[in-house]
Amino acid sequence: MEIASLNSALEPTFWKHVNHDIPHYYFFAHDWKYNRSDTKVLLALKENRIDGMMLIFKERMVQLRGSRESVKVLLERLDLEKVDITASKQHKHYVLEKYKPSWSHELMLMKLRKGEERLHITHPIVTLDTSDAEQVASIMRKGDPESWGEVTREQIFEGMSNTTCVGIKVNGELVSFGRTRLTDRVGHIPTVATHIAHRNKGYATSIVSYLVKLILDKMPIAIIYVLSDNPSAIRVYKKVGFKPHRKYYLIRGERR
Repeated sequence: MEIASLNSALEPTFWKHVNHDIPHYYFFAHDWKYNRSDTKVLLALKENRIDGMMLIFKERMVQLRGSRESVKVLLERLDLEKVDITASKQHKHYVLEKYKPSWSHELMLMKLRKGEERLHITHPIVTLDTSDAEQVASIMRKGDPESWGEVTREQIFEGMSNTTCVGIKVNGELVSFGRTRLTDRVGHIPTVATHIAHRNKGYATSIVSYLVKLILDKMPIAIIYVLSDNPSAIRVYKKVGFKPHRKYYLIRGERR
């Protein structure tokens, strides 16, 4: 098996491979195209065919795809002390051999094709801007301290430059928000969150429905990731029309 860094000569092979299942390879396609300066992709090649891939983003975020053999070899090339890794569930053993988790979860990728949507926009939606960044960060930190406990206003401010961020306000206070990122073929909804005191009022359903409409007006597929142990979020996404597509093992950890 040959391990090679993705380059211009290998791009035709790379794109042919990821285009078979863009949702499954979303971060590979997106980060290689739009964030190349922060992205490294290693390919595991067998007879000029891609058997596996590893994405390293900003020297911390790692995505693994491929056969068990190729993932094992790719992990041997990973030289990071602290990581957030997303890998197919079958690769969990190899990941845990190398990294000790501070937390881990099963992660579900859900997909919605144009024509399958069931939109429920029952609350007024407003477009958010950088003046709302601190309220967005506060909702995220309080809503999921484990995943978002260190999110800052500055990170939200920066993220607003390449996403569409919308929300619901009650008496001028932001109570629910979501954002989407549109690419060539897929619209990704990376974040949806509602203030703890304002849940179970249909706000998230309205936000997700609005973002799905934005996506499907321009492209055929919307995707969203959700922790498998978050049944309330899964119910919302299914209500709008999302269906489970794949499951992954998600770990934040340090090298053993």
